[in-house]
Amino acid sequence: MTTQEAFLDYARKTFGDALASVTVEHGEVTFVVPRARWLATCQTLRDEPAFHFEQLIDLCGVDYLTYGERERCEPRFAVVAHLLSLAHNRRLRVRAFLDDEQPTIASVTGVWNSADWYEREAFDLFGFIFEGHKDLRRLLTDYGFVGHPFRKDFPISGRVEVRYDPDKRRVVYEPVSIEPRVLVPRVIREEGYGGRDS
Repeated sequence: MTTQEAFLDYARKTFGDALASVTVEHGEVTFVVPRARWLATCQTLRDEPAFHFEQLIDLCGVDYLTYGERERCEPRFAVVAHLLSLAHNRRLRVRAFLDDEQPTIASVTGVWNSADWYEREAFDLFGFIFEGHKDLRRLLTDYGFVGHPFRKDFPISGRVEVRYDPDKRRVVYEPVSIEPRVLVPRVIREEGYGGRDS
């Protein structure tokens, strides 16, 4: 399969209604698939010789709480896989939207081993649950962290103290008050440099 048009035609015939949409922007192809068809679609994209996307380059979460000029997007969350076929020299993005209240989706660690830490990162930072992942736990924040910092409604204070609480037997995060400092530029003039006498 040599042309992009042939690739897209074959994909539409192969997946049928499993492709909710197909977009091509800036020469890059994105498939949107229903959450229920995520795992099967990824498996086919890896195993079907005409696709042969043997590498998962990245898997990330997206929060569409605010997107563009719209205030609130429905659905809010999405998982996006970035795939590479070395055999066909082709890249592909595959997106599935998640339920706002229960953002769960099947794990693709059985399809690509590299999904392991990517899914843990999306779990940690967005709160997505990857069903079937064998070790879904926080990756970047510690076990005592509360919330998911990449969600757009996560409160960002920038001023927290981290300490171990022996009663709770975990790390706790507490706001601290820091007096704002007024920055006054300090000009240092060395003798004989930049002045009239030099």
